[in-house]
Amino acid sequence: MTSLASLLPAAGTVPFVHDLAVHGDRPAIVTVDGEISYADLAQRVADRAARLGTTRRLVLVVGANTVDSLVAYLGALHGGHPVLLVPGGNAGALAALVEAYDPDVVLGPAGGWAVDERRAGTAHELHPDLALLLSTSGSTGSPKLVRLSPASLQANAESIAEYLGIRETDRAVTSLPLHYCYGLSVVHSHLARGAALVLTDLSVADTCFWDLFRATRGTSLAGVPYTFDLLDRVGFAEMDLPHLRYVTQAGGRLAPERVRHYAELGRRAGWDLFVMYGQTEATARMAYLPPDLAMHHPQAIGVPVPGGAFRLTPVADHPDPAVGELVYVGPNVMLGYAETPADLALGRTVEELHTGDLARRTSAGLYEIVGRRSRFAKILGLRVDPDRVEAVLSRHGIAATCLGADDELVVAVVGEADDRTVRRLVADEVGLPPRAVRVLALAELPRLPSGKTDLAALRALAAAPTTATPTVGERSPGTPVGDLCRLYAEVLDRDDVRPELSFVDLGGDSLSYVEMSVRLEQELGHLPANWHTLPIAALRAPQRPRGRRRSLETSVALRAAAIVLIVGSHIPLFTVTGGAHLLLGVAGFNFARFQLTPAGRPDRLRQIGASLARIVLPTMAWIGAVMLVNDQYRVSTLLLVHSLVGPDDARTEWHFWFVEAVVYLLVGLAALMALRRVDRLERRHSFALPMGLTVLGLLGRYDVFGLDARYDLPAALVAGWLFTLGWAAARADGVGQRLLVTAAAAVTVPGFFGQPAREALIVAGFALLVWLPTVPSLGVVNRVAGVLAGSSLYIYLTHWQVYPHLREWPLVALAASLAVGIAYATVVGRVGRWLTHRTSTLR
Repeated sequence: MTSLASLLPAAGTVPFVHDLAVHGDRPAIVTVDGEISYADLAQRVADRAARLGTTRRLVLVVGANTVDSLVAYLGALHGGHPVLLVPGGNAGALAALVEAYDPDVVLGPAGGWAVDERRAGTAHELHPDLALLLSTSGSTGSPKLVRLSPASLQANAESIAEYLGIRETDRAVTSLPLHYCYGLSVVHSHLARGAALVLTDLSVADTCFWDLFRATRGTSLAGVPYTFDLLDRVGFAEMDLPHLRYVTQAGGRLAPERVRHYAELGRRAGWDLFVMYGQTEATARMAYLPPDLAMHHPQAIGVPVPGGAFRLTPVADHPDPAVGELVYVGPNVMLGYAETPADLALGRTVEELHTGDLARRTSAGLYEIVGRRSRFAKILGLRVDPDRVEAVLSRHGIAATCLGADDELVVAVVGEADDRTVRRLVADEVGLPPRAVRVLALAELPRLPSGKTDLAALRALAAAPTTATPTVGERSPGTPVGDLCRLYAEVLDRDDVRPELSFVDLGGDSLSYVEMSVRLEQELGHLPANWHTLPIAALRAPQRPRGRRRSLETSVALRAAAIVLIVGSHIPLFTVTGGAHLLLGVAGFNFARFQLTPAGRPDRLRQIGASLARIVLPTMAWIGAVMLVNDQYRVSTLLLVHSLVGPDDARTEWHFWFVEAVVYLLVGLAALMALRRVDRLERRHSFALPMGLTVLGLLGRYDVFGLDARYDLPAALVAGWLFTLGWAAARADGVGQRLLVTAAAAVTVPGFFGQPAREALIVAGFALLVWLPTVPSLGVVNRVAGVLAGSSLYIYLTHWQVYPHLREWPLVALAASLAVGIAYATVVGRVGRWLTHRTSTLR
């Protein structure tokens, strides 16, 4: 095996950056827009280096998971310029570091990717071994930086690549920020081996992330503990990821039972779990736990990385003599810290890294972290280890982070926890009187971009004049995320709304989606793309657009327009048909978005079942009420089976063909998705599956078997292809797939009715769904459309009993039909909320 020492670079160079071109035409970067080869990347990097010049300067690069940011970073390294890498999207951190270090050049986004040449030369004395400056893992804008050398970058990249066994065929998806040392180490180690990076800033909570992961054949996934919480929520255990080779975890302690869970999950699915330990001061990684030891030693950080070594130094007053402070030695140890620009001239001031972590070495030769030396606090004369307290609370199912002060221990708990129980558990464990334990209840812990707990922000919350945390039902001026949480709670009628959850996570469906999209657009002034899958905290702060122009979700606009066209044509106030069949396509579109979420198969089936209940129960209630006063409907209509068993001698029996069609389709698709293989097929081929089902559905549309289908078969079989084509429209990614859906509608709809105008309406609706996420609108139009779209099912159900009595006044008939349906929607909503609260109370 090649020794690490032989791979270390000469001063001022980073070999894996200079050697990019040796990997030739192999893919280096993969994005949604295509691939960039190593040869192309090398040329871009060299061009960027040339533009920066030959005089060494301090270059600040705004880190982001984009091609421009990565090229800027590599280009500066290639040119031998020390790089100050700062987080993107944090104007405060950027401003603080610019003021503190006065960089010569700033590379970052500004209407594109801009180069701010602040001076021709340099204002600094830069040590020849200085390559990179990173904020310590606990800060994002602190002037205290870690100084790293080219040797450190190369050594750690090679070390990580060695123990992970990275191959040139691997593809790592960037699930962590570029400016974070863990995320950066993924970039370095893969470039060092000629492997590919799948660049994305999508969250693992986003469906599109997993679509990209599968489409690009991702082989590895990196995550901090919070990432694994998100993986649980999106149903990672049920996902079919055929190319995944390994998952890595670092950035904080993952509970032993969670390590065992994911190790076993990997064993069954054919991938390895690497638990790792590191600090920015060690470039990234210092230890790893071999995957075959994870099940039996889940509490361990493992063994030193290749080229590194540990030792333990005694800690005075610690009750366990086997425990000491963990000290690391290796070529990846930092040069030292920088706190002022003058420190950039310093060479190596640190030979070994005192980690500040308390550890012990087990009989198996593995290291375990048992606490943090610097977190020990003396409270009322007692020495308290916050890590130990957090572990005790965790064993009792309480997620908490502890902060020590002179006279109290602050215990920040997530979610609902009884204050007295927490105080008692802490008091019993460490001997503090309960009065010295203060419980700070939070909906969610504040977090850094890396996913770690933001201890500085937590201290600020604890020090605030009032420690009461706004709940989703309280007003919290100046806290946009709190405002949004209250909005979600109101629309979804839930009291468990948290900033890290999305609309889909909270059980949102196509009915609540309408009101939520309109209200959210009012709050933000715009609708972010894929907002329904984004965590609430990821939505941008409120910003009102100038003027009266607004935007409206296309599916909402189509639902509102279609229900007006349906009722108006039935009166008839006008004759513009095709609305109901267009609504079938919209129903399929929403089925893909709200029922086929990244959650596990059981959760998907529960979501489909809940949607069925929201359709079937109000429909049967209305039909049953009508049957009590007249004989307009039969039992077959009430049971929604008329298209299967009912006679054709009554004109009113076709009133609910649309509802029956949607119900049959949902039941059939639920049965299909209950099959594990089909569920996996949908996750792996999310566009191809609905297109294939559309082809099958067209057999009924074209009456291939000579059954005179339009009259002898249920509408679900005759027109079901419109539903699956709407499903495909929601999954269409890229111009090619969108063109295919549009072409399919344009080819198959004409001739279905023999009514060109009706068919043109449906084709146009599909085109809007596929190509325009939103349409221009006005605030008042949005409010009206939101009410109509949210009540569309109920308007459809009730208008049959309204307009016949008002045919002489068509406009009045239309208004009355809409009003009665909206009123019924309100009644159903209130009854549903009452039942929900009643059920939760009984539990």
